Amino acid sequence: MSLAADRPERPAPARGRPRSETVERAILEGVMKLLEDGVPLADLSIERVARTAGVGKATIYRRWSGKEELFVDVMRAAEPPDPELPGTSMRDDLVVMLETLRRRGLASRSSAIMHNVYVQAKCSPRIWAAYEASVIAPRRALTLDVLRRGQRDGELRTDIDVELANDMFVGAMLVRTVLRPDADLPEGLAEEIVDTLLVGLRPVRPPVP
Repeated sequence: MSLAADRPERPAPARGRPRSETVERAILEGVMKLLEDGVPLADLSIERVARTAGVGKATIYRRWSGKEELFVDVMRAAEPPDPELPGTSMRDDLVVMLETLRRRGLASRSSAIMHNVYVQAKCSPRIWAAYEASVIAPRRALTLDVLRRGQRDGELRTDIDVELANDMFVGAMLVRTVLRPDADLPEGLAEEIVDTLLVGLRPVRPPVP
């Protein structure tokens, strides 16, 4: 699994040598290789990662303070890139967001590496908290912005709690992708979820006299 296209940009370090994307990619792919071989997080030492990636331990420590910080970047790299929202309507943006979750669910089912990454991360509260802060929270904030814009544009009832609406839209897809691992994830599921929920969440138009 190549991580070159999936890994989000990170700010340049304040100290040390300039970053090498090739070296960083080799390190992240080294961790992925160990996970693919079934190495648990507890046994994922910096020394072992260095040997697998063909670099020195100092090279890793110049970029990450330890294996937990490194593993968070591995989780980020395993994520699909955030979608570009069309911005044409709240409905269209929500469909794109949920379609990304659907595809991510399909990838998690088909990729033993991705599945192993998330299983092991959940065993470490610190790693999961860091992942939630850097990946999940920004995505939730983006969805809330889309919903608030929908209220301003008359696409969503103004009396709806956008936090609750977010959970309804996103939660419906997460039930299929996470809680029901054998459930179908067909094409068109994102549109079906969004359009079904919007039946009850759109403003009621007064009858034309």
